[in-house]
Amino acid sequence: MRARLRFRRGEAGYTLVELLVAATMGVVVMGAVASLLISAVRDQPKISKQAQNITTARWVLARLTHEIRNGVAVKEATASKVSFEGYVRHSTCGGTATLASATPAIKCRITYECTTTACSRKESLPATATGTPVPVFSGINSNQVFTYAPSATEPTYVKVTLRLPNPSGTGALTVSSGASLRNATLGY
Repeated sequence: MRARLRFRRGEAGYTLVELLVAATMGVVVMGAVASLLISAVRDQPKISKQAQNITTARWVLARLTHEIRNGVAVKEATASKVSFEGYVRHSTCGGTATLASATPAIKCRITYECTTTACSRKESLPATATGTPVPVFSGINSNQVFTYAPSATEPTYVKVTLRLPNPSGTGALTVSSGASLRNATLGY
């Protein structure tokens, strides 16, 4: 009998109050973790859309500045439109067939025009401005995209600024770049 009593006295355990306090603390911690997880899951589409917009804008800027850099002469310069002569690797201006690597590029007029929501690109013969515009980017919130230096009448440098709406609703995301017409001085 004494051995039984000694065994029971030596048993350690938790009281009901300790178990209730521990369970309450566990619920509070799990609630905080769940709240953070729900918030992260709810914000993820906005973050993904913002990252996608920025990546696409950077790609468009890289393409546009590459073409401007290889341009010969700016023919039309406004805040929403730039038209310049440059060389393209197509068989015809505005065509989709690419030239063989041994064939020299052809001179065309390249026009980028932006509205308050999208930008398009068209190729035409150097003497004309007609052609079929092809959308290259959408999702901007301003048509004030192009600025020129030293002036819009005789530009040698074109700056491109794309303003994207911020999915979180605060302000705008701005991505900008620029390029000098390096072939302009060569007189091609």
